[in-house]
Amino acid sequence: MRAAKRLVVKIGSALLVDRATGLRQGWLSALAMDVAEAKVRGTDVVLVSSGSIALGRKVLGLPDGALTLEQSQAAAAVGQIRLARAYEEVLAPHGITTAQVLVTLEDTEDRRRYLNSRATMETLLGLGVVPIVNENDTVATDEIRFGDNDRLAAQIAVTVGADQLILLSDVDGFYSANPKEDPTAQRFDLVEKITPEIEAMAGDPISGLSKGGMKTKLLAAKTAVAGGCAMAIMEGSTLRPLKALAEGAQRTWFVAHGDPQAARKRWINAMKPRGQLRLDAGAVKALTAGKSLLPAGVTEVTGSFGRGDPVAILDPVGVVLGKGLVRYTAAEAKAIAGHRSGDIEGILGYQGRAALVHRDDMVV
Repeated sequence: MRAAKRLVVKIGSALLVDRATGLRQGWLSALAMDVAEAKVRGTDVVLVSSGSIALGRKVLGLPDGALTLEQSQAAAAVGQIRLARAYEEVLAPHGITTAQVLVTLEDTEDRRRYLNSRATMETLLGLGVVPIVNENDTVATDEIRFGDNDRLAAQIAVTVGADQLILLSDVDGFYSANPKEDPTAQRFDLVEKITPEIEAMAGDPISGLSKGGMKTKLLAAKTAVAGGCAMAIMEGSTLRPLKALAEGAQRTWFVAHGDPQAARKRWINAMKPRGQLRLDAGAVKALTAGKSLLPAGVTEVTGSFGRGDPVAILDPVGVVLGKGLVRYTAAEAKAIAGHRSGDIEGILGYQGRAALVHRDDMVV
C-alpha cells in the first residue's frame, strides 16, 4: 500500500458517526495521521466519505429508522457542512488543505460532466489538496443515485486514475460465505480474478440478496480492477487503519487488470468517433512526443460532436493517428482551430481550457 501513487479511501458512516454520541473524533484524528503520512510519501489521497445524513439527522433530531427522501435530503444539507468542517479541522494541523466535492451518478455517466469532474479533481490533487467526496444527497433522487459509497468510491478511483482503493468496512475481507452465519467461511487474502464462483459467494446477482454486505463491494471491485486499480477490503474501526493495513492487517486484495492509464486508453480506443480533427506536421510531432493537442495545430474540424465526445485525430494527409475526448463542441473547435490558446477567450467569449484534447484523454 505504501507504494501507491494515488490512493482512494472509502469511509463508511458507522466508522465515522456514532448514533448516540455523534462524530467519532478520536478515530477521525487518527485517520488524519494516516493521510498525512501518505502525503509525506508523495501519495495523492482522495477520501470518499459517508456520514452527512447521519450527522444531519442527529442535529435535526430526526427519529431512528427509515427517513423520507425529503428528510434525507434535509439531513444531508445540514450534515454536509459539518462533515466537511470535521475533515478540515483534523487535516489542517498537518498542513493539508481539503476540498468538498459532491457528485451524483449522472456526473460520471455523462462524458462532459465526467471530463469536468476529472479536470477539477486533477487540479485539486496537483495543488496538494485532499478532496472529500460524497454523493450529493441534497439533490440526488433514486434515478441519479449511486446508492452506496462503495461503488461511488470505485468510480471516483477510476475517474482520477488511482492505482489503489481501500474500502474501510465492518468486515476484515471477502469471505466464501457470511462468517456471521457460517463458521466454516474462509477469508481470501487475494482475489486475482472475479470469477462466477466468487460472485456467487457474495450473493445472488438476480435477487440482489447479499451475504455480509459483500455484493456492493464486489461490484465496486469489478469496476476498480477493470480500471487498473487494485482494491482492498478491511475492517476499519481500529485507530490508524491505513497504517494497520500497511503493517499486515487482515484484508482481501483484488488484483488490478493492468494500470489505470492503460485501462483508460483501452476505454477511449473502443469508442466510436463523432468527428475528426486534422493536424499540421508540428502538431503531429508534438503528439508523438506525448504532448496535448492545442488548437493552433488543427487545420480542419469535421463532424458533429459535443464536449467529452470521442473524435478521430488525423495527420495532414488524412491518416488516422488515434482518438481522443475533445474538450470543446464542434462549433467551438472550428472557431478556435489554428489559433493560439491565449486567443480562445477573445474568440469564444470565455476562458476555455488550453488543450483541445488533453494527452490523458488521448490514444495515439
